[in-house]
Amino acid sequence: MGERRPALLALRDGRVFRGEALGATGEASGEVVFNTSMTGYQEIVTDPSYRGQIVLMTYPLIGNYGLNDEDAESRRPWVNGFVVREASRIVSSWRGRVSLAEYMVRHRVVGIEGIDTRALTRHLRDHGAQEGLVSTDDLEPARLADRARALPPLVGRDLVREVTADAPYTWREGVWQPAGGYARATPARFRVIAYDSGIKFNILRQLASAGCDLTVVPARTPAARVRELRPHGVFLANGPGDPEAVPYLIAAVRELLGHIPIFGICLGHQILALAAGGATYKLPFGHHGANHPVKDLATGRVETTTQNHGFAVDPGSVEARGWEVTHVNLNDGTCEGMRHREHPVFSVQYHPEASPGPHDANHLFARFTELMSEKGG
Repeated sequence: MGERRPALLALRDGRVFRGEALGATGEASGEVVFNTSMTGYQEIVTDPSYRGQIVLMTYPLIGNYGLNDEDAESRRPWVNGFVVREASRIVSSWRGRVSLAEYMVRHRVVGIEGIDTRALTRHLRDHGAQEGLVSTDDLEPARLADRARALPPLVGRDLVREVTADAPYTWREGVWQPAGGYARATPARFRVIAYDSGIKFNILRQLASAGCDLTVVPARTPAARVRELRPHGVFLANGPGDPEAVPYLIAAVRELLGHIPIFGICLGHQILALAAGGATYKLPFGHHGANHPVKDLATGRVETTTQNHGFAVDPGSVEARGWEVTHVNLNDGTCEGMRHREHPVFSVQYHPEASPGPHDANHLFARFTELMSEKGG
C-alpha cells in the first residue's frame, strides 16, 4: 500500500492533531465541523453546503463500502478537507467502484486520518467550530497554528457564489430505484423554479418525482426573471456559508414573498427569514449528521432528520411578522421550521430529501405540491 505520509491538523486556538495523509497531498483550510453520520460519506463530501469547511466524521471507520457513480449529490466534491479516524482501503460493496482514498486523490481533496477523532469532536463541542488547516507539507505545529489563526472566519463570507450554477438548466430525473437506478420523473403538473444556492441532486429528484417540471436558476437570478417564467411555485435550496452574506438572493425572495408558493430548505429557510425582516445567528458548532430529532409542533410527531447547517433562525425575529415556528430541534430547542400565517410559504432547517439519512420528512415535498394545488397550480 506504500508508505504513509505524516500530516497535521491545526486549529486556530492552537490545538494540533498528528496523523497520516489521506487522499491528495498538500494543504486544506476551512472551518472544522463534525458530522455524526455513520454512513453517507460520498453524499457528504459532494454536498455543496460544506463549501468552506473541513468535515470530521465521528464514526471511527469510514470508506468500507467505497464510492460509486450514482451517489454523488452534485457535480464534484465540495468539502475543503476531510478528517477520519480510519479510512478503509477495502471496498466491500457490490456498488463500490473506488476507495475513499482513491476518490480523494482523483478529486484533489486533502485529508487526514489516524487522529483521535473523539478528542477532536469533544474539543469542538467545548470550544466551538473554528478555522483549521490540514497539511502534509508544513509539519511545524506552532507555525501551522499561527497560519490557522490568520484564516478568515465563515461569518460574512458569500460561499453561494462559488457553488451556484452558471446558467439555468432543467431537471427530469426521479428518485433511485433498487431495480433500475434513477427513474424518469413522474408526469409534471407544476412548473417550479428552484434557486441553486448549492442544491443537492436528491432534492431535485424528489421534486421531479412529486410532479414538478423543474428549472434550476443561478442564485443571482432576479425576481422579475422568475415571474416572467410564470411558475406555480419557487423552491429555495440548501447552500454554504453565512445567509446574511447573500443579499442578492434575500432581495429576490423578498419580492416573491406573498405572491407565489415557496418552499425553503436549510439555507433557503434562513434566506426566507431574512427576506421577511428576521434575523439569523451562528451556532457554536452547528448541526451536521443524519440523526437529529425534530418535533413537529402541529402533530407532536418526532422525526429523525438529516442536518447540515451552522446558522439558525432567531424565532422571535419572525413571529411578530406573521410567521409561526412549526418545528423545533429536541437537542437544543432551535428553530427547525416555520410557516407564514397568511401567505403560502413554509420552510424547514433540515433536509427532508435525506441522502444520506432517514426519510422521515419526505412527506414535505407532497406538502409543497398540495400548496401549489390550493393556489391554482
